[in-house]
Amino acid sequence: MVIKVLVGGIAIFLAVVFFVWLMRDAESRGKSGCLVCLMVLFLEIPGLIIWLLIRPEKMQESPLGDQSREQ
Repeated sequence: MVIKVLVGGIAIFLAVVFFVWLMRDAESRGKSGCLVCLMVLFLEIPGLIIWLLIRPEKMQESPLGDQSREQ
């Protein structure tokens, strides 16, 4: 019984970590993190493969942040 709870807890923890990474990855590439997470949640492995194949390059951040805009 304890082993089942432990394994279930580890599985839930890994799923949360995976979806947090997925959301951050999508948003760093200029896409909606929620939509990408939903696609992977509903389509499972094929959804993840689709995301990995079609995801755009990472967006470049300015070294000055928002201060680089001209005023």
